[in-house]
Amino acid sequence: MLASKLPNVGTTIFTRMSQLAAEIGALNLSQGFPDFDGPLALREAVSRHVLAGHNQYAPMTGLPTLRQQVAAKIARCYGVQRDANSEITITPGATEAIFCAVQALIRPGDEAIVLDPCYDSYEPSVELAGGRCVHVPLALPDFSVDWQRLAEAINERTRLIFLNSPHNPSGALLSRSDLEQLAALIRGRDIHIISDEVYEHLIYDGVQHASVLAHEELYARAFVVSSFGKTYHVTGWKTGYVVAPPVLTAELRKIHQYVNFCGVTPLQWALADFMAECPQHVEELPSFYQAKRDLFCELLGGSRFAFRPTPGTYFQLADYSAIRPELDDVAMAEWLTREHGVAAIPVSVFYREPPTDMRLVRFCFAKREDTLRQAAERLCRV
Repeated sequence: MLASKLPNVGTTIFTRMSQLAAEIGALNLSQGFPDFDGPLALREAVSRHVLAGHNQYAPMTGLPTLRQQVAAKIARCYGVQRDANSEITITPGATEAIFCAVQALIRPGDEAIVLDPCYDSYEPSVELAGGRCVHVPLALPDFSVDWQRLAEAINERTRLIFLNSPHNPSGALLSRSDLEQLAALIRGRDIHIISDEVYEHLIYDGVQHASVLAHEELYARAFVVSSFGKTYHVTGWKTGYVVAPPVLTAELRKIHQYVNFCGVTPLQWALADFMAECPQHVEELPSFYQAKRDLFCELLGGSRFAFRPTPGTYFQLADYSAIRPELDDVAMAEWLTREHGVAAIPVSVFYREPPTDMRLVRFCFAKREDTLRQAAERLCRV
């Protein structure tokens, strides 16, 4: 009988909740994807390139024109120059980028620190490389880094620390001061960083993203991962990229070429065209999603859920302690879906050991206005 390499892994909660929502016709505010299309010009560009014959393998590192557009965007947004040829790699999704970075860094017996709650792909990637994850919980209620606990978790086996800002599921943000504290903590140690920044352009209330790309000391030991799918409302395209210093990029590419080799060619051409023609898209994105956040929070204000507007991502956490405190959050998410027709994600699934008194669910507000209004109306009746 085959012994599983991932014996504790089953079907993800995101798949389960989306399937449940589809089965009973609930509004799906669980899995993180828009219920609207990406820009028309971007979609038209795909058709144009398919018909133009751009349907064979792209270069393993990604189309040069797309890598150049990524470098130009980084320069505009963060004021730093990253080389399109030696530092930027296009990948079929951010999850593949994270996986390849982990395989490049982790060897049997190594430890990687994850800050709970965390995205569910981190730990399996580490375990498949023969490593072990050490879980350090973020401080509640604001999901900030507990620097004392992080310092205590570091030892001679620590090779990797995962960052995620804006943070999924909480929306919390790392500041420049946080990055400075991290740099001081790992200075002189053989520790690398994977910085998951897929929601880099979804930050609200005038706050600027503190990217590892713009922190020279941390960047020297980092893989920084982002997502075209999140930025351009096309999550089903599964196209992302990773930026790292040349030495790290070379190691990542050794892995990447044997995992997927390259991303989908016409999608890369279309993204390159759209980025060149509409560079303002990323500048307009915060106000676009903040309007959705503000609408959803305003409508949810008449409910019995307690919440604070999220500072980033397109997720809003809500505390249901005043509604069904006897239910754990998995049961609550299923109850909301079955009984009230709104699917959510329980926050406990992002933890190794969730707080026993946590009563939080996560709603995705990357939805059309009518979807948000219908969902809020149902939630206000709970």
